[in-house]
Amino acid sequence: MADEGSRASGWGVLHLFCKVSDATSAEALELAAAKCEADGHQVVTAAMLGHKADLGIMALGPSPERLRELQTDVRRAGCAVEYSYVSLTEVSEYAAGAPEQLRNARLRPVLPPAGMPAYCFYPMSKRRGEADNWYRLGYEERLGLMLAHGAVGRKFHGRVLQLVTGSTGLDDFEWGVTLFATSLDEIKACVYSMRFDEASARFADFGPFLVGTVAPIAEVLDAIGAGSGARRR
Repeated sequence: MADEGSRASGWGVLHLFCKVSDATSAEALELAAAKCEADGHQVVTAAMLGHKADLGIMALGPSPERLRELQTDVRRAGCAVEYSYVSLTEVSEYAAGAPEQLRNARLRPVLPPAGMPAYCFYPMSKRRGEADNWYRLGYEERLGLMLAHGAVGRKFHGRVLQLVTGSTGLDDFEWGVTLFATSLDEIKACVYSMRFDEASARFADFGPFLVGTVAPIAEVLDAIGAGSGARRR
């Protein structure tokens, strides 16, 4: 579902997926998030489904050093980071002529979107196989594939919001894809539909999918069983 690399400077984006335990301090986590937001960054939290993680934290803003400070605070609060991803917000080279409002929405997004509690993150890269190598295609062919790819995604406008962040040279894949949606059904339908698109069917390699429900951090901690127990301590 990803576009191509950025031609403009973006914000740092840090995804942390953590396990909590009896040693986790809810107060310390809430304070860590509040301090990061007070320093001009956004922090989105999610109660994760499945065994991969309990707590999802997505933080973004202008300072990688501040994101690192948040990561330290999360560890000190008693969370074990099971998976992480580092990337930057970007504007695709295929969206160079997009309206300024759209460009700003990609470089400086305001998250989480209202009315979209379902959450999914996954990394992806473009394939470099012998038969299908994205990077051996000319620009015009890639542009046509990405325009068709985007047309499929636009069918879910108002139900799914996608944020594609660039990670070439920063993490194991080339992009991180974060989806917010009105329900998990919509995420499933969107990803399924886009996998039939040629840009995905021929050229996309995907990493792990992590899914949860977005809520304020106090509600998330209660949902994963870390809130009340930590407060009793």
